[in-house]
Amino acid sequence: MADTRALYEQVILDHNKNPRNFHALEPCDCKVEGLNPLCGDHFTVYVRLEGGRISDIAFTGAGCAISKSSASVMTNVLKGKTIAEARMLFTKFHQMITANPDAPVDEAALGKLRVFSGVREFPVRIKCATLAWHAMASALDGHNNAISTE
Repeated sequence: MADTRALYEQVILDHNKNPRNFHALEPCDCKVEGLNPLCGDHFTVYVRLEGGRISDIAFTGAGCAISKSSASVMTNVLKGKTIAEARMLFTKFHQMITANPDAPVDEAALGKLRVFSGVREFPVRIKCATLAWHAMASALDGHNNAISTE
């Protein structure tokens, strides 16, 4: 568990200081704002689709280290995935971070996303980690309204 915690902290710090895909993406096929009033996180997720795949994805905004790093890793992982694959990863990611802290992690299915399993130890931070994911899912559903964790 110590190795997982160290990796978790390293990824959070790295992606918070140097977020990947942190820019507006125009033109895009869909974009949705995500708000977490409790923590003050506010991100916009931009998605460009091509042939049923996410050809590009980016985000802008501000938030805590967990929400920003989760958005950054999410954008890296989802580029090139089909819409169905993106939805499946969101489901698996959400199941992982809302599970009991002792529950096993499906490392094969989650890949790099597994480092966020540490969020399970801090239930109040789950909304931070899932904010960009909920915005992405809403964008893929064709919604343009802002979403909120409250």
